Amino acid sequence: MTDISKAGTFKLGDRTVKRLGYGAMQLAGPGVFGPPKDRDAALAVLREAIASGVDHIDTSDFYGPHVTNQIIREALHPYPANLTIVTKVSARRGADASWLPAMSPKELTEAVHDNLRNLGLDVIEVVNLRSMHGIHGPAEGSLEPQLNTLAELQRQGLIRHIGMSNVTSTQIAQGRSIAEIVCVQNQYNIAHREDDALIDALAADGIAYVPFFPLGGFTPLQSDTLANVARKLGATPMQVALAWLLRRAPNILLIPGTSSVGHLRENLAAAELDLPADAIKVLNGIGSEAEQAA
Repeated sequence: MTDISKAGTFKLGDRTVKRLGYGAMQLAGPGVFGPPKDRDAALAVLREAIASGVDHIDTSDFYGPHVTNQIIREALHPYPANLTIVTKVSARRGADASWLPAMSPKELTEAVHDNLRNLGLDVIEVVNLRSMHGIHGPAEGSLEPQLNTLAELQRQGLIRHIGMSNVTSTQIAQGRSIAEIVCVQNQYNIAHREDDALIDALAADGIAYVPFFPLGGFTPLQSDTLANVARKLGATPMQVALAWLLRRAPNILLIPGTSSVGHLRENLAAAELDLPADAIKVLNGIGSEAEQAA
């Protein structure tokens, strides 16, 4: 079995977690909507993750909606003492599976209570506020009312820590003026490196950065380059992409998602993948090409 502790650890709130975790989004049905085709397989993936040493699971009650959290509860409750569950709020799902903003104080409060109920928790370790000012990427706009709502729920003892997702540096600064921000969750990978400076700044302040879509938005040429590196190393493209992220900065926590036990094991094996200097140079070049194309 892979030893995921080889990827190291980092602080998430007042806990220390292994840098390879698990993202539960893919446990819901197609389009992250409705139930999975195979509920037993979804339960098996979660149990295998815990058996493999995963101690950080990322989820949200708008996955499904409600489906993913209910599966997590069925598979793992009562939870291991060392398991950190992180959720996010500020969206809801339309009947057509659309993603709709739900950022009012009332909607955010209801969302936190929904997460608590469906996960079977009295308090959530970390709640990320996902900005809906931009659906497909960060967009400027004040998040003060939303952050104040989460800070109040934190004072009530329903939330231990607050994080932010899909946000700009300006919004993070605003968040840190209202509450302690323990993590930032944005899109970032070898090809999409707009957050390079942000990651380094957060690392200096001891704040975790949690990238999503490790293979998202690659051009065919970028995908071919990644696949060629993976082939030479006897690894999968996903393993190489994850290993590169682990080397990129010590504050990066990974949450690759899958609905397959086999793929879960492959992803976790990235913890033991050694990237030689020539491979890192080629992979870094993917990001440089993307910057030039932009």
